[in-house]
Parts: sequence; C-alpha cells; structure tokens
Amino acid sequence: MRVVLRITILFLLPLLAISQEIQLFEQFNGRFDYLAIGNTLNQFENNLDNSFCEILPESSAELFLDSNQTAVAAYLFWAGSGIADTEVILNGETISAQEQYTVSFNSSSGELEYFSCFADITELLQLQENTNYSFSGLDISEALSTNPGYCNTRTNFAGWSIYVIYEDLNLPLNQVSLFQGLEIINTNVTEKTIELDNINVLDNFGAKIGFLAWEGDDALNFGESLSINDNILSNPPLNLSDNAFNGTNSFTNSTEFYNADLDVYDIQDNISIGDTSATIKLTTGDFDSGGNFRADLIILNNIITVLNSQLPDATIVVDQVREECNSNSLIIDYAVYNINSTDVLPAGTPIAFYLDGILVAQAQTNANIPIGGSESGTIEITISEFDTSIVNLLVIVDDEGSGMGIVNETNEVNNETALSIEIPSSEPTIDLPPLPGCDDGFNMTTFNLTTALETISDEFDVNEANFYLSEQDAIQLNNPILNPANFINQLSPQKIYIRIPYSPCYQLFRFELVVENCPPIIPDGFSPNDDGYNDWFNIQGLYDIFDQHKLLIYNRYGTLIFEGNNSLKWYGRSNRGLNDQGELVPVGTYFYVLHLNDPNYSSLTGWVYLNY
Repeated sequence: MRVVLRITILFLLPLLAISQEIQLFEQFNGRFDYLAIGNTLNQFENNLDNSFCEILPESSAELFLDSNQTAVAAYLFWAGSGIADTEVILNGETISAQEQYTVSFNSSSGELEYFSCFADITELLQLQENTNYSFSGLDISEALSTNPGYCNTRTNFAGWSIYVIYEDLNLPLNQVSLFQGLEIINTNVTEKTIELDNINVLDNFGAKIGFLAWEGDDALNFGESLSINDNILSNPPLNLSDNAFNGTNSFTNSTEFYNADLDVYDIQDNISIGDTSATIKLTTGDFDSGGNFRADLIILNNIITVLNSQLPDATIVVDQVREECNSNSLIIDYAVYNINSTDVLPAGTPIAFYLDGILVAQAQTNANIPIGGSESGTIEITISEFDTSIVNLLVIVDDEGSGMGIVNETNEVNNETALSIEIPSSEPTIDLPPLPGCDDGFNMTTFNLTTALETISDEFDVNEANFYLSEQDAIQLNNPILNPANFINQLSPQKIYIRIPYSPCYQLFRFELVVENCPPIIPDGFSPNDDGYNDWFNIQGLYDIFDQHKLLIYNRYGTLIFEGNNSLKWYGRSNRGLNDQGELVPVGTYFYVLHLNDPNYSSLTGWVYLNY
C-alpha cells in the first residue's frame, strides 16, 4: 500500500519563495523507487554557442514504466531565466504552478533572476500512463529581450522534468525522500552545503541519490564537485568527478540535456547503516590556464534519495475529546497509526498526555501495529488543578513522559498532536419567581411545577426541561421529579431546580414553593344526623391550616352555644351555655364568628343553617 509523509511547511509559505533552502518535501516508505524524464528547451549549450538568445517552443520525453510498476505520485518541475511563467502546457493540459522558487545572481551585467516552478500532476500521469509527454507554453522571451544580461553572461536557459514515484512489490522496503527548493552557486558563492535530515539507513545496499539542476555547462568545469558526506560523487562517463553539472541525463544517458542535469548516483559506499542525515556539498570555481578565475553557475532544484529502511512511524490523532459540563475531567479518544512505515510498531510504545505543558497522564499501545495499521484507545484526564476555561492538550506517541522515545522511526518529528480545549461550564443559576399554593393542611399542597416554565425566556427550550429537588441532582442528572404536574411539597418553603440543555452546556433555574393560607370556604349548612354525609360544620381550608383559629357559634338569641378550635369541630352539639351542653341543638339558623388568628386575615362572620 502507499504510505506518504507530506511535509506541510512548504504549503504554509507564500507561492513565491526567494532562494528557498532545499528541505524535505515528501517521503514514501514501502516498496517504492523513482524515475525521472524531462528535456531542455535550449537549442545548444549556451556557453559554447552564443548564436541564440531564445528558447525552443516545446520539447518532449518518453515515459516507460514496467507492467509491475505502479505510479503513485508524479511531479512536474520547470525552470528558466527571468520572472517565473507559472502556467505551462503538458500534453495539451494547462498546468499551473503550486510552488514557485526564485534565486538571483549578481553578475557583471547586473542582478539576474532565475526561477523554478512545481506542480503535482499525479492524476494526469496516472490517466495517460506510458506515453510521450510534450511540454510547451513556457515563455521567458520578455526577460531575454529586455535584459541583455542573460545572454551576455550565457545564463539563458529553460527546461523541465517529471519525477515519478512508483510502487513495485518486487522491491525491498525503501524510504524515498524528495527534498526540494532552489539554491545557487556561482562566481560569488562558490560553495554550498545542504543538510538532508529525516532519512533512515537500515541497509546501504542499492542506496542512490538523484539531482535536478539547471544552467550547468559542460565546458565550465572549474573547481566543480558534488559530494555526499565528504565523498566526491561521479558516474563516468556521463558525470566525472570534476564535472557533475554538465548537461546530462542519467536515465537516458544523454549528453544533450543542455544547461540542465537530471542525474542519479549510487551511494551505497558513501553512507552508513544507522545514518539519519546526509551532507551534500557543491563547489565551483578555479583559475584557468591564463590565471583567470572562472566558475559555472549551477542552480540546484531538488534532491531525491532512495534508501533501504525498515522502521515504523508512530503518529497519533485525537479523534474526540468529551468534556462534561462543570466537570473536572476530560475523556480523550485517540488513535495511534503506523502509516508512513516499513516495519511494525511494537506493543508498549509509550504515549504521554500534557496539559499546558504539564504531564498529566500516560498510556501505551497494547499490540503490535502493522504497516498501515492503527490502534484506538481512550483515557480520562483530571483537570481540577487547571483554573482556566481553556487548556492546551499535547499528546505525544513514543514519549516516556520526559520527551524521550524508545522506538527508532522513519520520521522522528511527527509524533505529536496538539489542540486547545474549551472546558464548558453552565451560566449561573437563574432565580424564578416563587410558586404559591394553597395549604391543604400541615403546610402541604399539590403544585403543578410546569407552571414555573411560563416565566422562562423564549431562548430556552422548555420542552427539554426536567425538575429536581436539589442542585446536585440537577447537575448530575439524578432523581428527576417524575410527575411535576402533581407534586406535593415536603417542606415550606421548598426549593425546586430546573435543568434545560443550553449550548455549550445547560442552564439551571430555581424557584421556591410557597404554601399559603388561602381564604377558607364556609358552607351554608350541614345535617348532623350521623348518616356519614355532611355531619359537621366542614369549613374547607381551615383545619390544620389556620391551626390557631377559634370558632364561635351563636343561636338566634345571641347566646354562645359552641366554641371550637383546630382540634374541636362542630357536629351540631353545644358545649357552652347553662343548659343542654353536649346535646344536639334544634333545627334552625345559627350565627358564627371565625377568628382565624392570622395577620393576613380579619375575623369572618356569617350564618349557617342546621337541619336533620
């Protein structure tokens, strides 16, 4: 399967990069290799033939991949003198530059500028496959015609190349690393050292390195050299040790790749097993037989290495962070991957979790993760000591908690993922008006709690409301009141809490149930005949409500015949007067005085008819 590491730093830069240092652009790990095609747009080597000062309108090159070789990536490079032409044509398709690099040369004719452009053409090449690729549309005529310095210094050039990364299951496990940018050496800067990082050498057998360079001249090999790790490279007869940049193409053995070089070198004797970097050095410049200092102008566009490498590559992704409102913990779902790799990632690979730079938790992989595989995990992290609504989470795989790893990898700088997490918290509890209810006795009554929802703002969805007896229950979603429309209070007053979902958390409301003494309802009559119905002077809303009341009953002559209270009801018998105490009183109309003994109410008077 294809495994690719894309270094995104280049894409974070502006399209135009001035003298962009060559650095890792993309990396492939697996059974991969590469080949390159291309052509010059110069008619001849400009240093030998000064009869031309224009470029060819087009040139072509043939691509041939074996049947067992599958293209997984293809990149088009083009370059020339002057200001960049960012649109060209390849096999009739317009190609726009995705990257553009520029270098300059302070020549005897003034400041001269050169460019290189890059575009990913993978889809086009996979569609057209093996065919003749014709390149056209590159126009640098304005630069050449308006600035005679290019042709006067014989640095007028243009050309193109396609790099193809392919997979072949018959290949060993390789690491193909493409480094690109644009760097220059000339009479002013005669030496350039380039460090290639993020490579891993398991076995140096078959190791190779390739270069794409522009404006090299076969006839200007003064002090010219190309070396890796202080070893001079050569590939005779095309590329001699003192003339590496000489207008050649190693893939076709052509010596007519005028003012461009598309070369590849065997380096298995120039690197060592275990190397993680390589030093490339270019030189030019020396004195000729006449004592004149002369140097070639060489523009290096890219470097590609193919190294045998069998290593895992641990990366980690945070899939989800679950934060509960007003909670002191985070639940993190993550996955460890071994995608850009050539070996399994061993079980026990450590994982470290940091909040605001502080190590707060650790984990490890449970099983060997195969090439292209992954393993998911979940961990809960306590955040109570972080007094902030936003925390910065950093998760690093292959980290023992000290910043050190235990696994050698194809890439040691892609082990972490970071994100900022906002800890949700609810707004302060909102107080609602008290909900009153008439006392049914003993300071208790039945409330319809949903009535309180009528006082809540329309911004809250009251259809999602739940009622609770305590704030803690409301926060933890415990013990909701099951029948809020028929709720009998337990205390007076009693607090009730409402919880309504409200982004990003929820909103709590509270109100008090207040039991009130409502005006009693006094009947017009009763019949104390012991039939079980209406046998006493039943004043509703009085007993066990106005528990300090006094009831006085008078006959039609104004004589007090009964005195009652909360524990003594009137069943039609007298308990006052000189005669007949305890006897049923005669049928007739009687008059009452009801002292409620409540500061909110005056005494009540009236009549009641008694009949048997």
